[in-house]
Amino acid sequence: MPSMIMPDQQFSWRHLNLWHLGALPIALLAAAGLVYALAARSSGRWPRSCAVQFYGALAVTFLATQSVIGYYDMEYFSDHMIQHLLLIMVAAPMFAFARPLDLAYEVGSPRQRRLLDGGVMRIVTHPLTGFAAYFVFIPLTHLTGLFNLMMQHEWVHHLEQIGFLVVGYLFFRAAFGLERGFTIHPGLRLVYVMAAVPVDTFTGLALVMSSHDPFPAYAASSPMGSTKASILNNIHLGGAVMWIGGDALMLLACIPIAVAWVKWEMIRTRELDAVLDAQGL
Repeated sequence: MPSMIMPDQQFSWRHLNLWHLGALPIALLAAAGLVYALAARSSGRWPRSCAVQFYGALAVTFLATQSVIGYYDMEYFSDHMIQHLLLIMVAAPMFAFARPLDLAYEVGSPRQRRLLDGGVMRIVTHPLTGFAAYFVFIPLTHLTGLFNLMMQHEWVHHLEQIGFLVVGYLFFRAAFGLERGFTIHPGLRLVYVMAAVPVDTFTGLALVMSSHDPFPAYAASSPMGSTKASILNNIHLGGAVMWIGGDALMLLACIPIAVAWVKWEMIRTRELDAVLDAQGL
């Protein structure tokens, strides 16, 4: 029987099944998974839930960079924004739940523990560092000439992807307060997250309201036949993805933070009741 799919439909289906596989990114993901597995096995008592989160984060990172999403991220700005949200607001929080620094401290040598307890790491992992990095990194990578540089050089593009993961991890590490080190009050963690929401909102709205293509390099990498109007419309769509999708994912991240706060308050209440009972009050 002759195929009922038209030639242009065949072309579309062929592209929907493409994988953007790169040897170096896959090797880095595999190496990270192997190192984490060996460390967890060396610990002997590492929570399985943390391991599940870590490998889930690796899977999301693979999907964002090596699937059809990664294939089109240099052609469609909206696709790039989907990749950005997957990395910084899905994979990065899962890495934070996986507590990799706690695992490194538990199985590390005395020298490694001193390094993790050192002044440099205390600054890097401080909540203000995570917040400042997020506050600066998002508009810097989407509203400045750095985006054009990323479009012109693949290695800059890969560094940007790694930056999404690192900045997101540092931010959500402080927001969840699961790892050792400086932490903030469980109630203030909600304020911490909500204070960062305007960053995505501002960046997204700036793109949505743009009256011209702010990224000339996109004209060279856009699909054949793209017009200035279609490129600008796609940038507007990408801005909407950042604005609405980013705000929605931030609000979603507040759920486990709120649950942890309620549990913390309940524990504190029981402890206070026990003290008052012991004093006969």
